[in-house]
Amino acid sequence: MTQPSQRLSDAGSRYAAARESLRERARPHLGIDPRALGAFRIAAALVILSDLLIYRLPAVRTFYTDDGVLPRATLAEVFPLLERASLYAISGSARVQTGLLAVTAVAAACLLVGYRTRAAAGLSALLLASLYARNPYVLNGGNTVLVAFLFLSLFLPLDARWSLGAGRRSVRGEPNDADGGAGAGGGDAGDRRICTIGTAVTLLTLVSIYAANAVSKYRSGAWMSGTAVPRIFQLGEFTVGLGPLVSEYTAALTAINWLWIALLSVSPLLVVATGRRRTGIALAFVSAHLGMAATMRLAVFPYVMSAVLLLFLPPDAWDRAEAVASRVSESTGLAGTDRSHRSDGGTDARTPSPTPSQTRRGIRAGAAALLVGFFLALVWWQAAGVGLVDLPAQESTGQLSEVSWSFFAPNPPDASGWYVVAGTLESGDAIDLRDGGAVSYDRPPDAAETYPSTLWHQFGFRMKSAGESQYRPVAAYACERSDRDLESVAVVHVEQPVDSDGPVGEPDAEERVRVAC
Repeated sequence: MTQPSQRLSDAGSRYAAARESLRERARPHLGIDPRALGAFRIAAALVILSDLLIYRLPAVRTFYTDDGVLPRATLAEVFPLLERASLYAISGSARVQTGLLAVTAVAAACLLVGYRTRAAAGLSALLLASLYARNPYVLNGGNTVLVAFLFLSLFLPLDARWSLGAGRRSVRGEPNDADGGAGAGGGDAGDRRICTIGTAVTLLTLVSIYAANAVSKYRSGAWMSGTAVPRIFQLGEFTVGLGPLVSEYTAALTAINWLWIALLSVSPLLVVATGRRRTGIALAFVSAHLGMAATMRLAVFPYVMSAVLLLFLPPDAWDRAEAVASRVSESTGLAGTDRSHRSDGGTDARTPSPTPSQTRRGIRAGAAALLVGFFLALVWWQAAGVGLVDLPAQESTGQLSEVSWSFFAPNPPDASGWYVVAGTLESGDAIDLRDGGAVSYDRPPDAAETYPSTLWHQFGFRMKSAGESQYRPVAAYACERSDRDLESVAVVHVEQPVDSDGPVGEPDAEERVRVAC
């Protein structure tokens, strides 16, 4: 008679075999090449550092101190939960804010080189979320996507390739995946993709973002009539670089409108397709996002999305990239460098994983439950965003509705907007504080130039529906920064309707606040 222990052992073996069979079937679709993980880590770290050093640090006093346009008192009044949750809200001084930005930059630098990668990713996610909470008016969907994928990266072996951590793991003989070898064991030696719940949720999260966006566009009259993209390019405050030139070609923009909808519609192929077809779809999305970066002021959004798309490139794409890099290094005399981090995908796929302890199995089960819960909550939130499910009744300010992953959907703005900050001199004359000239509410030749920087553009765009209490610190900031003797400052928001052919009607100016200096 078979003993109970033997039956349990046989059942465990059958379960392990079934799990491994499922993993092998899922690997081509939901697995991630270790080189893709390394490339994503490097790209994400570079995006963070660029955002901090180019945008945030030069404007720290303006956007993150009590002397700026959003003091902590105003943040607490409008968004009390964010004020309590943000580490950056512990002080209103520029010195403390600069110090916190420096810590965030150090964490991103550690992520870049793969030093203490999981801790660096976790600290980066925490500090960036706190930074964004300190001033939610200076961010867009790209920032929230970045934080979401930094969180998901805690469940991925980002240091599997091209990192200091890979070298340390090799010395200690540890597996290079996120959960003790479960992602690398038992596969074909020719396919070293890591396949875990973490990789599956990470890839499916981006697909869900694109799929939800496709649904929202199907429900949009502007997108389904082909007029959305031409109208977007008439928003002068957004178009930069090649944007003003492209805005003149309505027929081409209409074609781009339909091509983007088509690309979003086939986004599930990012996980369904394999090989060259998958590479082609991923590169098509990357090209689309880089095209956005070349024509529109979207801050880090296109670069964040491009970094995440690197995770979808299959092994043959990385093989070709390494072959090209090898030929370039040989032609430039750089050949002969250490190949240990290039030719090997981490732990040998044929090497069995060590038997996990009971504690480790419990941690893995908890992590899996957390990931699945996160993904389901995300899908539910996105379904609510496109109107497929109802959200619970709650109060909403409506001021940050654009800080989402909607990509100008379901409907892009139908009016171009800019600001005029008018100062009244003691003589009674009014001047435009931007250039010192006469105050005019006519449409400027280039609306983008009315915003001194990308952060100012984000701030103004998010603030367009704000109340007087939010605008009051902006006017006070303008008073303090002006080198003229001012009696008062007025912040005026100007809008002009646009359609796919250009501006319509006359600009409409609305004074939001006036304060005495």
